[in-house]
Amino acid sequence: MMEASSATAALHPYWPRDLLIPTYVANDRPMSEILVFLFSVSGVFLLVTWFITGQKGTAGRLGAWRRLALCWFAVCGFIHSVIEGWFSLYYDIIPGDQSFLSQLWKEYSKGDSRYVIADNFTVCMETVTAWLWGPFSFWVVYAFLTSKSYRFVLQLVISLGQLYGAVLYFYTEHRDGYAHSELGHPIYFWFYFVFMNVLWIVIPLVLIVDAWRQLSASQTHADKTKSKRN
Repeated sequence: MMEASSATAALHPYWPRDLLIPTYVANDRPMSEILVFLFSVSGVFLLVTWFITGQKGTAGRLGAWRRLALCWFAVCGFIHSVIEGWFSLYYDIIPGDQSFLSQLWKEYSKGDSRYVIADNFTVCMETVTAWLWGPFSFWVVYAFLTSKSYRFVLQLVISLGQLYGAVLYFYTEHRDGYAHSELGHPIYFWFYFVFMNVLWIVIPLVLIVDAWRQLSASQTHADKTKSKRN
């Protein structure tokens, strides 16, 4: 009886191998098709944003570093709003659903099965990310293109939120002993789980420092101006 139960539990590609996913249906799309979609659409957002931020008039004053930062936020807007937004809405049916974005999540879950079992942490984190940092990422692009005074405040808030979510993402899995992936697997662990998420630690850290410097310089200038008036 125990052997039969273990065999039934393992009819999926996820870890731990005894994970029970009764509604699971295997993807009918190959990994290559899913990854090509993800990186192609992300590339389109990057290229379009790079083009827009290089136009004379509204954004021609932006340097290469600032344009790259806005490209990052545009790609974040797509990933947070569309990809993670899908998960936040349909997390409970993803294991058995064959919609393209559900298959994307089932593929990614090979690197972190918490998504295919609708783990409480991932559902809460991705919902906040989708409905806050997604729209905010597009907003910060608009704010820089139109020189809004609050643009670096937005950059700081979004980047802090992304960093906090990514740190919790890794730390909670660390406390679980990396039980939800095949530890050391070159694609599922190192590429899906580690690389694709560590970006939301490294890049937000850089942007937090950048926003800190910009806001500190503005405050210093405001303090000097106020001092002269007094």
